[in-house]
Amino acid sequence: MSPGTRAAVLGTRVLPELLRVADVDPDLLVTDFGRVDPELGGRLARAEVLFTGWGCPPVDAEALRRMPRLRAVVHAAGSVKQHVTEACWERGLLVSSAAAANALPVAEYTLAAILFANKRVLQSAHAYRAARGPIDLLERYPEVGNYRRTVGVVGASLIGRRVLELLRPFDLRVLVHDPYADPGELAALGGEACALDELLRRSDVVSLHAPALPQTRHLLDASRLALMPDGATLVNTARGSLVDTVALTEELVAGRLHAVLDHTEPEVLPATSPLFNLPNVLLTPHVAGSLGGELERLAAAAVAELERYARGLGFRHRVDPARLAYSA
Repeated sequence: MSPGTRAAVLGTRVLPELLRVADVDPDLLVTDFGRVDPELGGRLARAEVLFTGWGCPPVDAEALRRMPRLRAVVHAAGSVKQHVTEACWERGLLVSSAAAANALPVAEYTLAAILFANKRVLQSAHAYRAARGPIDLLERYPEVGNYRRTVGVVGASLIGRRVLELLRPFDLRVLVHDPYADPGELAALGGEACALDELLRRSDVVSLHAPALPQTRHLLDASRLALMPDGATLVNTARGSLVDTVALTEELVAGRLHAVLDHTEPEVLPATSPLFNLPNVLLTPHVAGSLGGELERLAAAAVAELERYARGLGFRHRVDPARLAYSA
């Protein structure tokens, strides 16, 4: 992992647990598997498990050649696509991810965004700031609130499913689009399976939880954004590439739609983007995922997986290579 990741993830409470379950040198940080260093080469040759995080270099065929005893990769973060290569699957490595742990804060952010969007919290706050006095809420916001509003969830991913669970206590109709999900399973989670275009037409809030894949690029293009009702809100905590930024910007500048965007394309918008100043847009700098104290949850989840491996048990959060073609 990167030095910054190690400093953030392996805190004083998690590191002792890691040392308890594994023979590991806490001072050894590998940022380049190709580094010419006899001491590092000897350690890699003895390595049975890689404990990885953000910033891990690709574990390619050449890296694996230096690690003949390697049997598993335990990732203290979400997606493994950046470093677990096809060579790892060909070797038959076991791979675990803390994606389930990282899903929790993203789902919590999403829940807050949905409830605030239907309540028009952002817009009323702007209006109150401008007025500096009383506002006739009933006249200005006659239809706000979360009672019997419709929420569309695009993608029954780990995060999407957690969002469904968090929405269950509320008086909301929940539609779900996921071509790979079983409708009965979605119903058990409180969602109604729905075609994407129908979901867009019916939803007051649309929340994106699909992976970034070639087939999902600009999943919401101009024609699909046009299907959303006037005043609807788009929440994106997934990937910016799922949405045509130009088309979305036009809808938001016109004031027809609202948005809560934790991911955009590009990831950092140009300073001249009108989205920074629009009263119907909340932009956040990729904060929905694990940050601060939440990083300890990722590390603890990874250490728990490492302990299962040490005890001869299967990973609880094993990554299935067959599912990577349509998952994050």
